[in-house]
Amino acid sequence: MARRRLHERRGWAFGVAVAILKPTLLATTRRDWSGGEHLPATGGGVVVANHLSHVDPLTLAHFVYDHGRLPRYLAKAEVFDLPVVGGLIRATGQIPVARLTAGAAGAFDAAVEEVRRGGLVIVYPEGTITRDPHLWPMVGKTGAARIALATGCPVIPVAQWGVQELLAPYGRRVHLLPRKTMRLRAGPPVDLSAYEGVDLTPEVLAAATRDLMWALTRQLADLRGEEPPRELFDPRRAGVRPIGNPHLRPHDPEAGDDPDTQRSAE
Repeated sequence: MARRRLHERRGWAFGVAVAILKPTLLATTRRDWSGGEHLPATGGGVVVANHLSHVDPLTLAHFVYDHGRLPRYLAKAEVFDLPVVGGLIRATGQIPVARLTAGAAGAFDAAVEEVRRGGLVIVYPEGTITRDPHLWPMVGKTGAARIALATGCPVIPVAQWGVQELLAPYGRRVHLLPRKTMRLRAGPPVDLSAYEGVDLTPEVLAAATRDLMWALTRQLADLRGEEPPRELFDPRRAGVRPIGNPHLRPHDPEAGDDPDTQRSAE
């Protein structure tokens, strides 16, 4: 894997995060990376990735950073309120998303502005850790497609696999030994040219989002060496909570995306 030189100004917060997290990941995980050349070396862009574990934002950030880019996540607003960590996250320029509220629209505007400034924005289009029983990507939300079509930037699908062995979806126990291999594969930009110059109706955004999710699913199928499902898992149709920890009771007031669950998915 050929590293690329960072062309962006890192700043103190990224410097602290890299000094802490990169040595930790190098010491505790193995890496099987491919396709990093598809990430734009400079200029604005969107990365869409599947979501398997509370740890995979760190392993994905490692992949992006070692290919010469600073990752800017659309992240749930709650993490910005965490002591110390929240301040560091804010100082690195991550973008808070107030999910299921009217404030979520502000995250879209902030992401568009970041892309226009030349930043690389990372979006988990599923909006939460996958609920698919076999850990395939689910149906996606339209945010990534909206950002891409509003800015004309490339959208790069990055599939992840193996991180769920380090920390299972909504698990509480990290399994460091034996060391797990973090497998990530970036694909070429998704062709969204069919949607350029047309009104961004809900139908157009839904179609563009399906294209993104299937491109990501095909990347993951290649990475896993398996046939992908014929249909993307839809948690609403399956009667599964679409946001937050599916293992908490529906009436639980703390039913958020919190790894401290009543029972883990391990």
